[in-house]
Amino acid sequence: MCQVEEEYHEQLERVDAPSASKKCVKCKEELAAVVIRAGDAYCRKCFRENFIHKFRAMLGKTRVIFPGEKVLLAVSGGPSSCSMLSQVQEGVSQNAHKKLRFFPGIVYIDEGGALGQCKEMRQKTTSELCDMFRSTGFPFYILPLEQVLDLPGSVLTPSPPSDQPGSVYKAAVDLFLQSGDSSSDGKAEEQECVSLPAVQESHTRLLQQLIGSAQTLTAKQDLLNTFRQHLLVHTARTRGYSKLMQGDSCTRLAVKLLTSISLGRGAQLAQDTGFSDCRYGGVTVVRPMREYSAKEIAYYNHMFKVPSVVIPNLDTKMPDKASIQRLTQNFVTKLQADFHSTVSTIYRTGEKLQTAGRGSSAAEDAERCVLCVCGLDTAAEEASALQATLISEQLSQSSVPVKPEPPANVGQCCSSERPCGGAEGTGDCCRSSRDHEATDLRSLLCYSCRRTVRDMSSVDRLPQYVLSEAQRRQNRSAMKEQISEFLLDDADENN
Repeated sequence: MCQVEEEYHEQLERVDAPSASKKCVKCKEELAAVVIRAGDAYCRKCFRENFIHKFRAMLGKTRVIFPGEKVLLAVSGGPSSCSMLSQVQEGVSQNAHKKLRFFPGIVYIDEGGALGQCKEMRQKTTSELCDMFRSTGFPFYILPLEQVLDLPGSVLTPSPPSDQPGSVYKAAVDLFLQSGDSSSDGKAEEQECVSLPAVQESHTRLLQQLIGSAQTLTAKQDLLNTFRQHLLVHTARTRGYSKLMQGDSCTRLAVKLLTSISLGRGAQLAQDTGFSDCRYGGVTVVRPMREYSAKEIAYYNHMFKVPSVVIPNLDTKMPDKASIQRLTQNFVTKLQADFHSTVSTIYRTGEKLQTAGRGSSAAEDAERCVLCVCGLDTAAEEASALQATLISEQLSQSSVPVKPEPPANVGQCCSSERPCGGAEGTGDCCRSSRDHEATDLRSLLCYSCRRTVRDMSSVDRLPQYVLSEAQRRQNRSAMKEQISEFLLDDADENN
C-alpha cells in the first residue's frame, strides 16, 4: 500500500529528451540534425537515406507497380506530393542505387475556377508548376477542373484490369530485364507538355454553380474531392497510365480516416485510406507516402530544398468548425502536439481495416455508387442502424398537409395542358417530379454520398455524365425487372 509519508524522489531518474546535440541513432558518429520523434534523432545523411529507403521499400514490398508500367503522379503543389515527385525523379535517375523501373508522368488539376480565382492568379500558379514539372523531364498535364463537366459516363464504370507482363512480380522483373531497360529511350523522346488550356467562362460559371449548390462546406469539399478524382482517373485512362500515384501522407490519412467515419463512409475506409485502391478497375490508385508524417516531410523538403507551391483551397482562412474535414484536421493536429503517438495510432488502426471483396465486372455496376464508385452499403436489413436513421429522417421531414390558396396566375404544367398541380391547383406537379428524380438518384448512391447530395439545392447541378449514368442504370434495372420471369437463377444454371 502507498503511504502518505513515503518519498520517491530518490528512486526517480530523469530522462533527457532527445535533442539535436546528441549523436545520430543510426551511424552513432555524426551529431543529430533533426528529431522526428522521441528517440529518433538523425544526422543529415542518415535522415536522407532513411527517407529514400522508406519510399522505395514501400513500393518494393507491395509489388503493385510492375516494371515497365506507366505511372501518373497526381501533384497538387503541396509539400507531400512535391516530395513524392522528388523521390520518383531521383529513383528513376541513372545513378540511383535501386532504380525505379516504371515510366512516370505528372498531372495537376487546377481548381481555381471552383474557388473563384481570377485568371491572372490561376496563370501565375500554373506557370510556377510548369517550371517545376519541366525540370523533371517527365511528361506533364495541367488540366482545369472545368473539364469534369465534359467527362464521359464510362469514368463511373470500372474498366477491366490491365494485363501485367507476367503472372507474378518476379517473372515480370525477369521479362523486363530480358527485354532491356528502355528507360533511356523514354528519356530520349520529346517531353509531352499539356499546359492549362483556354477555359470558357460559361464552364467556369457552371462549375461554380455546381459547387455552390451545396449548402455546407463539408458537402462542397466532398463534391470537389469526388470530381477531382474522376478527372484524374479519366486522364490516366486516356493517356495510357495503369497506376495513379497520390501523395497522401500518414497525417493526412489519419485525418481522412476519422473524417470518413464522421461522414458515414465506414464501409469504404479500406479503399479510401489503404495503400492501393482498385475500385476503378484498370487504373489502380497507390499512396506510397502513407508512411511519412507531415512533420517528417516538412523537415525533408526544408533540408534538401524540395520546392512546393502554396495554393489556397476551399477551407483556407476558415474557422475550425467550418466543416467536418476542417474540425477533424484541427482536432488531430492539436492532439498530436501533446500526444506524439496520435497520428501513428490512428494510422496503424486503419491499416487493419478490410472490406469484403467485390468484383469489378460490368454485371455488378448496379451495386456501385454512381459518385464514389464504391460498393453500395445501403442494402441493410430492416432492423439496422441505417434503416432507423432513414425512418427518423422521413418522420422529421413529414408535416401536416395544409391546403394552400390557389395562385393568381396558374402556369401550364410541363407534362400536360392543364394547370400545374392538376385539379387541386397546388402547383406541386413539377416539384414532385423533381423530388422523384432526386429520390431515384439517391437509390444509386452510398450512404455518405446520399448525405452530400441531400445538401445540394438541386441534383440538376450535377454533371451530365453522372445524370446520364444514373439514367442508364435505372433503365437497365427496369428492363431487368420486366424480363425477370424469363431469367434463369444461379441454382437453375447449376442443375
